[in-house]
Formats: sequence, structure tokens, C-alpha cells
Amino acid sequence: MGVWRGACVAVLFGIVLLVLIPVYVPRPSFIPGFAPPPDMWPRTVSGLGLALGLLLVALSFSKRAEAIADPESASVLRGEAPKATLLLRFALAVAAFVLYALLVPFLGFLLTSILMLLLMLAMTGYARARLPVSLALAIGLPVALFFFFSSALRTRFPVGSLLRALGF
Repeated sequence: MGVWRGACVAVLFGIVLLVLIPVYVPRPSFIPGFAPPPDMWPRTVSGLGLALGLLLVALSFSKRAEAIADPESASVLRGEAPKATLLLRFALAVAAFVLYALLVPFLGFLLTSILMLLLMLAMTGYARARLPVSLALAIGLPVALFFFFSSALRTRFPVGSLLRALGF
């Protein structure tokens, strides 16, 4: 199972790194010496994802990983949830990401990221167990990332048509 997952992750990030980034992230002809190119962060994240996928494939062949991944421990890790429940959770996670992509132009990056993180924490069950911590995390992390990237790196994020109409 780990080999299959690692191969899927490696293929996904390999496609992003080798096909999508060169096609969809334009590289200007002149970049000042102090400025990183626009494809630096997508390439960095994709390279790390590819490396982690290959690492998972490599670790899946070890005897210790094989002992950890036996069916009895896997059922303990997933909490005896039937496959239908796991597939439903996966479908909900995919739907949440599609909803995120659809709402960013309307609500903007910051508000949509806060809602997405709240939804993901609720889907994992963490929000029910520790509501104050999950609220602080869901609000604090997107706000911190937004201010860091907009202030330190001068990255512009989508404001959203709703917030623009309200004057933000």
C-alpha cells in the first residue's frame, strides 16, 4: 500500500514539476540578481513533494515499515472505519478543495483560507476536541501567512469581489 501511495504522490508532483510549472508559470526574460524567479516556490514545493513520494516508496520496501503496515495496525490507525466511510471522507475533502478554488475569486484568499482550515479541522475531528485551539489556528495561521507573504515578500493575494465591493 505504501508503494502505491508513494508512487501516486511522486507521479502527481512529478507532473506538476516537469509539465505544469514550465507551461503555466511564465519566466520573464530579465530577473534582477536579488529577486527569485516566479517559479521558485512552486518548483521547491513540487520538488519536496516528489522527494517525499520517492522516500515513501523506498521506505515501503523495508521490513520495519512492512511490520508497521500490517492489516491489524492499519485498522487501529483508521479507527475501524469501513471503506465506504473512508471514501466519503475523501470525497468530502476533494469537494472542499473544489469549493475553495471556486470561492477564492469571490471571498478572497484570506477569508477563504480561514474557512477552509476550519472545515478541514472539523473533518478531522480536531475542532470538536479542542475548539479554542482550532479557532486560533484556523484564524491565526492564514493571517500570519498572509501578512508574511504580503509584507516581507510583496506577494499579492486575491482580494475577492465581495470584499472589494465592501471597500477592503
